[in-house]
Amino acid sequence: MPNPEQALPENWQFKNIILFDGVCNLCNTSIHFIIDRDPKARFVFAPLQSSLGQQLVAQAGLPTTIDTIVFFKNGKAYTRSTAALEIAGMLTGFWFLLRVGYIIPRRIRDGVYNWIARHRYKWFGQTEACRIPTPALKSRFLA
Repeated sequence: MPNPEQALPENWQFKNIILFDGVCNLCNTSIHFIIDRDPKARFVFAPLQSSLGQQLVAQAGLPTTIDTIVFFKNGKAYTRSTAALEIAGMLTGFWFLLRVGYIIPRRIRDGVYNWIARHRYKWFGQTEACRIPTPALKSRFLA
């Protein structure tokens, strides 16, 4: 249940916010991959399980039981493969080329995404609690 005492970040709809499964090893590794390719610190992060994550999900009209990556860009929420493609398009290097994936129908992209997501704990494991960011990265994490 969202904590009504924790306010949404100021101007949250203008931030590039990535919500992720904070206990998923694959998801945590993906977040560090993004951080390493985001030298301008355009992205900020919060676990889906956090009070703030739940508030943002509810604000976007998504079910609070959602267990996929959610990317907020200019106030619009992207999920599953579309979120991944939008994020890739903003990374340094040649990762933006992954946006060519938009030519694949969303139903197929999301099918592959969902298949990996269903097996992520079995293949990559999970932690008992969300990881605490290092002091150097703390400002990039909203919750």
